[in-house]
Amino acid sequence: MPTVELIRDALAKVIDPEIRRPITEIGMVRSVDVEGDLAVVGIDLTTQGCPMRERITTDVDAAARSVAGVADVRIELGVMSEEQRLELRSKLRGGKPEPVIQFTQPGNMTRIYAIASGKGGVGKSTVTANLAAAMAQDGLKVGVLDADIFGFSIPGMLGVQGQPTRIDDMLLPPIAHDVKAVSIGMFVPEGQPVVWRGPMLHRAIEQFLADVFWGDLDVLLLDLPPGTGDIAISVAQLLPHAEILVVTTPQSAAAGVAERAGAIATQTSQSVVGVVENMAWLEQADGSRLEVFGSGGGQTVADRLTRVLGTDVPLLGQIPLDITAREAGDAGTPVVISDPESPAAEAIREVARRLTTRQRGLAGRSLGVTPVKR
Repeated sequence: MPTVELIRDALAKVIDPEIRRPITEIGMVRSVDVEGDLAVVGIDLTTQGCPMRERITTDVDAAARSVAGVADVRIELGVMSEEQRLELRSKLRGGKPEPVIQFTQPGNMTRIYAIASGKGGVGKSTVTANLAAAMAQDGLKVGVLDADIFGFSIPGMLGVQGQPTRIDDMLLPPIAHDVKAVSIGMFVPEGQPVVWRGPMLHRAIEQFLADVFWGDLDVLLLDLPPGTGDIAISVAQLLPHAEILVVTTPQSAAAGVAERAGAIATQTSQSVVGVVENMAWLEQADGSRLEVFGSGGGQTVADRLTRVLGTDVPLLGQIPLDITAREAGDAGTPVVISDPESPAAEAIREVARRLTTRQRGLAGRSLGVTPVKR
């Protein structure tokens, strides 16, 4: 005959789709009873309108039925009490009851890349969305913060629909293509502009970092707005260990502006991890390359930033113009997923792997050293 212990062991394999932890670990399993060959499972959802209700119910039913001797399952759904939600929030925050920016905590090992450009229209958001998807395909835990408050586009490019689930003052980010994403676009009615000034922009970025449950990420990508304004400065203050990735096009006008986006590191004490040249060329049917926007801009930016910053700033990759990349972005499926063998997808995947296989520095690591007074 099935036992309560066997059924609980089976339920421990059910992962909450949003929190990405076993439902037994986060207190969702209220009760387990056995009545002959019937398993009665009490589940407390995090919120009344939990968008993952059906998914959780299906997974719990399948897990309970996998236990030998269970012929039928009855699931009794409930909702967590205020005390349960408080306990859950505290657990997810590592025992801290109040919101904190987890990426600045001692021992946090998340790589943080701020994707920047000097001007709009260079494909910075397309590069961000595809880098995230490519890294997730390689098995990494990836998050994207759409920091372009006025020109948000990440939800559409990743195919994210709906708002994050709220657990009181904590947000659970939607997940698309195994990438967690948050954007102001998830809260603004379609077609409505965001009209904010500096302090509100800073607060929005701070809330996205502290109030969102990102979980244990390997990589966090921030899609910055063009230029070196309020948000770039706020990111430098809130995430001092973030590294800047500069996106440009080959033309000299774009390259000159992109250089300034990277040179902000001289004032913020950040580092520039490299440069990506987007729209590098258009491949013709005969195999030749048509350099629509000229050539050499990416290497020029990399060389100039190397001189200005006094450290090596490499050209990490050149991404060709590819109509499939545009079509994939409009459809909400990054080209690295929809057409992985396309020239653009292969170039982006190479950049992603260069970023994630870099040797880590000591920034953010605990050295285990305690100062001693003499």
